[in-house]
Amino acid sequence: QVQLVESGGGSVQAGGSLRLSCVASGIIFSVNVMGWYRQAPGKQRELVAGISSLGHTDYAASVKGRFTISRDNVKDAVYLQMNSLKPEDTAVYYCNAKTVRHQHGTYLELWGQGTLVTVSS
Repeated sequence: QVQLVESGGGSVQAGGSLRLSCVASGIIFSVNVMGWYRQAPGKQRELVAGISSLGHTDYAASVKGRFTISRDNVKDAVYLQMNSLKPEDTAVYYCNAKTVRHQHGTYLELWGQGTLVTVSS
């Protein structure tokens, strides 16, 4: 069984930094796109950043220049470095992986359990 395990959320003051980590557990052969989504109270889940297996990245306009996504294909891990955090970044952040090929088959999409990020003014 493959799971996405997240860590690194927490509380920080505006202007501070946090680093989120997500590791895919299990025997995995490959993962296509990995990324981070977030959902603030009363709002829809939105894409924050994504990264392909070749390292191509995509960012939401609201985080471009402040957040950096990276991945380690050997560890099947994805990271999100968040700098210059703002109160509007407060949300539950979810790790996402698309087309996960593992020993028993393929998951088209997997989600982590979510980690809360709270930014105070």
